[in-house]
Amino acid sequence: MKTELRTDITIKELCKGFTYNTYEGKGLFGLSGRLTIQPEYQRHYIYDDGKRDVAVIDSVLKGYPIGLIYFNKTESGQLEVLDGQQRITSIGRFVTGKFPYTLEGKEQVFDSFPNDIKKKILDTPLTVYICEGTESEIKAWFKTINIQGVPLNEQELNNAVYSGPFVTAAKERFSNSQNSLINKWSAYIKGDVKRQDYLKTALEWVSGGKIDAYMAAHRNDGNIEELSYYFDSIIDWASTVFEDTYDDMRGLPWGRLYKTYYKNSYDPSEVSKKVQRLRADEAVTKKSGVYEYVLGGCKDTKLLNIRIFDKKTAAAAYARQLEKAKAEGVSNCPLCAAGRNANKTRIYKESEMEADHVTAWSKGGATDLANCEMLCKIHNASKGNN
Repeated sequence: MKTELRTDITIKELCKGFTYNTYEGKGLFGLSGRLTIQPEYQRHYIYDDGKRDVAVIDSVLKGYPIGLIYFNKTESGQLEVLDGQQRITSIGRFVTGKFPYTLEGKEQVFDSFPNDIKKKILDTPLTVYICEGTESEIKAWFKTINIQGVPLNEQELNNAVYSGPFVTAAKERFSNSQNSLINKWSAYIKGDVKRQDYLKTALEWVSGGKIDAYMAAHRNDGNIEELSYYFDSIIDWASTVFEDTYDDMRGLPWGRLYKTYYKNSYDPSEVSKKVQRLRADEAVTKKSGVYEYVLGGCKDTKLLNIRIFDKKTAAAAYARQLEKAKAEGVSNCPLCAAGRNANKTRIYKESEMEADHVTAWSKGGATDLANCEMLCKIHNASKGNN
């Protein structure tokens, strides 16, 4: 791969022909149209938070270096931003009046700055390396670059490696923060749409977790019908089965849940009642497990992390059973006392026993002293949970 160092490109030249697409949240072109600011292997613009974008302008005004910028020169002669997209877009947005900067205690846009300060900004030279190489060389180099302040995440790297028609279409739907469906999807998906978390989730679901293989196979596809259909099927199923949404639904493995339970029929109103009752139950310490517990027919209580008896309750139950066992000459483990082996009269230390529900929690038993019994560890293990 060949590189050329340029120090003669100024912010004024960079911003000639700069365009920014607010709907897609990305810078498009600069250098009078000769520079593509966000090629498909680049992440979305994420500096639009009133802090990082302002910090870039602050660095320019104070004469601080804003770091190396890398352009890729394609076979057609067009330049693409290889590294520096966030900084370039911030500069372009500022110069074209997209956000203000506080100058002398007053928020001002670029056009209202004094002429000498505007000239200082526009005349600022950039340090740019222009790289030429094969696609594989450029992509390999791109993966090694540490993007200033915010390293690329796994999906952003995948978008770079497998850039093409499929990634273009997929990002348009799943990486667009202006998509009106994001609000509905956010009830089930955790993360930042601009950081590709929604796209990653969709790909995980349709590929069964084999994102690399799926993106490689579909790289040149001009449509994302399978990806969109499968994703919509899961969201629609979840929103139909569960009438109510809760914060802890976000980020659950809905792809696996759909694949495991979608053939079952559910009454949404009954599901809603069960979910509400379980979420209100103080014994259920893992509320996020409620949904799969209900989907699975309310059988696997391990999903709920049912609250165990505290030490004070266990100690009280142990004392009660010990007194009764000594009076009757039998073991203080009720199940050992009912047996016929040598443990029928064995008295266990408290450390050798575990607290258990007399009436299982799943059958309505409470986690309190009245429903607590101490069993030897062997019998408690064999009895099963809750």
